[in-house]
Amino acid sequence: MLSPLVTALRTLTVLPVPGKDVTDFSRSLFWFPLVGLLIGLLQAALGYAGELHGWHELSAALVVFGGIGLTRGMHADGLADLADGFWGGRTREAALRIMKDPNVGSFGAIALSGVMLFKWIAVLRLIQYGAFGFIASGVLLARWVQVVLASTMPYARSEGGTAHAFVSGAGVPHIVVTTFLTLCFLLFMLRFDLYGCAAALSAAVVAGGVMGLLSYRKIGGVTGDVLGAGSEVTELLVWIAGGIFLHG
Repeated sequence: MLSPLVTALRTLTVLPVPGKDVTDFSRSLFWFPLVGLLIGLLQAALGYAGELHGWHELSAALVVFGGIGLTRGMHADGLADLADGFWGGRTREAALRIMKDPNVGSFGAIALSGVMLFKWIAVLRLIQYGAFGFIASGVLLARWVQVVLASTMPYARSEGGTAHAFVSGAGVPHIVVTTFLTLCFLLFMLRFDLYGCAAALSAAVVAGGVMGLLSYRKIGGVTGDVLGAGSEVTELLVWIAGGIFLHG
């Protein structure tokens, strides 16, 4: 019964988890919000630990790089591969071929460094407001966006790939269940602040919509790199939205 959770934890984190993987990998998508909440809470805890010394900049860096460490840099790698493929490949085939290359090119390096810089700036603002719940919420919503993209779009590679097992069996039930769980967790993390929840959720919807539209036009669907990049962009936009909302 817990096999889907085991698979979700092994897929999204570096945490050592005993047990067997589920045979139908798409079933693990139901657990993505819970795992996202766990990662988010761990990142927020790292930020809080740094904040105990009153060093905001270090605290923000712990949050950003803590996320990379907890996920093996998997989503950051997806962002770099997507940037290289989408901006370096003129055709669908060229884009997919470049995305499969493990080497990081100039577009990937620019995208990765830029997103990490803006993440640090956004998290720094959230920490100054003591908004650790918003930090965790960004990570939570990022995993929800992964489920939505996997459940609404076809897999782009005809020969299959690392994320094909997750995407092939995903559908409406995954969206319904994970949306319900995500909203429940989001309300709790933001202390039932409906306006704050609306701001965070709106940012996540925009991030997912833009990533989905861009990916469909460029390669006709999603890949593991697209899901990873979508996660990174969602975290960034939710954190920025949180900083703007709290400032207002």
